[in-house]
Amino acid sequence: MHSPDPEPSGESPTADSPLPGILPPSVPAGNAAPSLEAAALLPLIDATVLDELEDELAGSGLAQRFARDYAAMWDQRLSRLGAAVDSQDEDSALDAVISLKISSAMVGGVRLARLAELLEAMIRKGDFIQGQALMAGVALDGARTVSELQSTYILENG
Repeated sequence: MHSPDPEPSGESPTADSPLPGILPPSVPAGNAAPSLEAAALLPLIDATVLDELEDELAGSGLAQRFARDYAAMWDQRLSRLGAAVDSQDEDSALDAVISLKISSAMVGGVRLARLAELLEAMIRKGDFIQGQALMAGVALDGARTVSELQSTYILENG
C-alpha cells in the first residue's frame, strides 16, 4: 500500500536535512546537537503509523481525511508556531508546538514530531534563541513531511 522507502529520493536522511547546521555558532549547542543529529536520521514519514490508524478505524476513510487535513493546515500551523516563538510567548508557543508534535506523530511524521519535541524542551527552558534557530529545520522538514505525505499516502489512497 505504501512505499517502504521513507526517502524516495534514494539519498540518506541526513543528506537533505538542515539539522546539523541550524544552531548558530554563537549559541552553545549543549545536549541539543546530538538530539538534532538523531532526529535527522529518522524518516520523514513512517507509513505503518497511518496503516495502523486506518486499520483501527476499519477503513472508514478517517485516516485519509486526517492526513489531508494535516497537510492542508501545515502553513497555518507553522505560522502560528513561528509567531509564538518569535514573540517569545511561552504559553502560545507550547500550545502550538504540542499540537504539532501530537498531530505529526499521529500522521506518521516521526522526524517532525521529534523536532517538535526538541523545540518544546527549548521553549520550556525559555531558550527562544535556540528555538528560533530550530524553526528553520521545523519549517523545512515540515514542508518535506507534507510533500512526502501527499505523494506517498494522500494521492496513493485518495
